[in-house]
Amino acid sequence: MDALHSLLPGPGLLPKWLLFVSTVAVANSIQSYLTLSYTKRVYALGGDKVTPLSSRTFGTWTFLAALIRFYTAYHMDNPECYALCQWSYALAFAHFLSEWLVFRTAVLNEGLVGPVLVSTVSVVWMWAVKGDYVGL
Repeated sequence: MDALHSLLPGPGLLPKWLLFVSTVAVANSIQSYLTLSYTKRVYALGGDKVTPLSSRTFGTWTFLAALIRFYTAYHMDNPECYALCQWSYALAFAHFLSEWLVFRTAVLNEGLVGPVLVSTVSVVWMWAVKGDYVGL
């Protein structure tokens, strides 16, 4: 059990949350390369716009965000990493919200609720405790 604890980032819950979200994002990225099913759940109204290419692009974008969040989980005191991670959540929120409300390729369902909820909670949480980690 001590070995497991030594692998976890710390202190606090936020770094562990970032690690968890990163791990889930890597799994989603792999899934985006293997099948269109997850991407079609997110972009439920996208129809024929959800292609293997768009799914792989989504997977690559998700993997990049996972790397940023994973790195930040272990470098919470780095203001640049922290800001980049916050912006990655803000960008995700803006993307998913625009696909739902502007471009109308997404519908508020189980495929969209997760990313919107995670991005919202994460960016607000990071904003609320920023001073605890980067001292700004």
